[in-house]
Amino acid sequence: MNTFSKETYIGRRKRLKEKIGSGILLFLGNEESSSNFKDNWYPFRQDSSFLYFFGLDMPGLAAIIDVDQDLEIIFGDNLTTLEVIWQGAHPPISELAEAVGIQITQAKNELPKFLAKHPIQKIHFLPPYRPENSLKLAEWLSIPNPEIPSRASVDFIKAVVALRSIKSEEEIREIHKAVNISVSMHKRTMKEAKPGMKEYQLLGLVNGEALALGGHLSFPPIITINGQILHNHNYSNTLTEGKMLLGDFGAESAMRYAGDITRTFPVGVEFSSSQKEIYQIVFHAYQAAVAALKPGIRFKDVHLLACKRLAEGLKELGLMKGNLDDAVEKGAHALFFQCGLGHMMGLDVHDMEDLGEEYVGYTDAFKKSKEFGLRSLRLGKELESGFVITIEPGIYFIPQLIDQWQAENLHSEYINYEKLAQYRNFGGIRVEDGYWITDSGSQILGDPLEIELADVERIRGK
Repeated sequence: MNTFSKETYIGRRKRLKEKIGSGILLFLGNEESSSNFKDNWYPFRQDSSFLYFFGLDMPGLAAIIDVDQDLEIIFGDNLTTLEVIWQGAHPPISELAEAVGIQITQAKNELPKFLAKHPIQKIHFLPPYRPENSLKLAEWLSIPNPEIPSRASVDFIKAVVALRSIKSEEEIREIHKAVNISVSMHKRTMKEAKPGMKEYQLLGLVNGEALALGGHLSFPPIITINGQILHNHNYSNTLTEGKMLLGDFGAESAMRYAGDITRTFPVGVEFSSSQKEIYQIVFHAYQAAVAALKPGIRFKDVHLLACKRLAEGLKELGLMKGNLDDAVEKGAHALFFQCGLGHMMGLDVHDMEDLGEEYVGYTDAFKKSKEFGLRSLRLGKELESGFVITIEPGIYFIPQLIDQWQAENLHSEYINYEKLAQYRNFGGIRVEDGYWITDSGSQILGDPLEIELADVERIRGK
């Protein structure tokens, strides 16, 4: 089993106890999840916070930290003989626990008994995203199931977010591994995609490359000639000359740290002239955003800087007009860039997404916007040294959205709808890389993947 050193997990739990101060912290690992029959399972994925503090990537575990008693226990059952016949043997739970600095283990059925001895006010848990864990909490803590999300401990959430947000050097090494696998996945796709292929053929190629290099997919891949659909998981289209292919996918390392890269390239050898123009606008926004990364700057401001660069390029093409500062402030650019510039990345591709964007990407004093475009910005708060984030600007021509805005004459002082009609079936372009925020600025993660227009075309021409 892949873990960091025992000292890493002991140190993480020590810092967590210092932040919380008092109470019982309950960690629910994940179970196997059945697809169409009890023993036909989806690929197992451990809970990321359980991995962060306890390191054991196997189903059927839970843990507690009693802060007041300085007590740490992992709950789990050793395999029965029948299970060993089908699954093979693994070390006893006590031996696995010792490897991550836990001295006490108990059977799974002891956990409800332990919790019953303590007042519910002292028990802290994180918001569950698996229904079986929600049902366990409801039963063990005598809380109606619909109330479980609202009863999650905000103090616990904030403490976990504070710790997991700052990546250690050993975590950065794991993310480098994940990104490098992701780079290999993308390079192979960029070299092998050809007119006449189906998108699902590339999906198989991407998945195979990740597995062959010792990784897993970090999220369901986006591989599409319809790049204007932001999260497109339909793989039925045929690649045709003149179209572009948008690939947004990445790998997890063996220790579950994520990579996430996006590239857009021509199905043929070269971009068309209009595709080149839009690509360059997106790339210049990417460059401006990367140059601005440093500790202390609000990521929302980096997002708005990228929006301004996109708007400037679109104005040069005649698609936008008027005062661009006003246009961006009023959200007119969101007709072309509807999503956020990036997100945190770590043990999850959208790191700690299960804990709530209001805690991960924002603060009590700096709330998330409800405006179209900005409401999709997962990260807005000040960057800190040790953060890992993505930068992914894009331009998307979405016919339904264009029709709606034009019918409402929305932002007509900033948008040239007559000129825009020429781009109705253009599609979308996005580029994305991961960056580590350092004391003086930022550093790209992994081996750089070709992104400049001429380099992308060079790969396609091979």
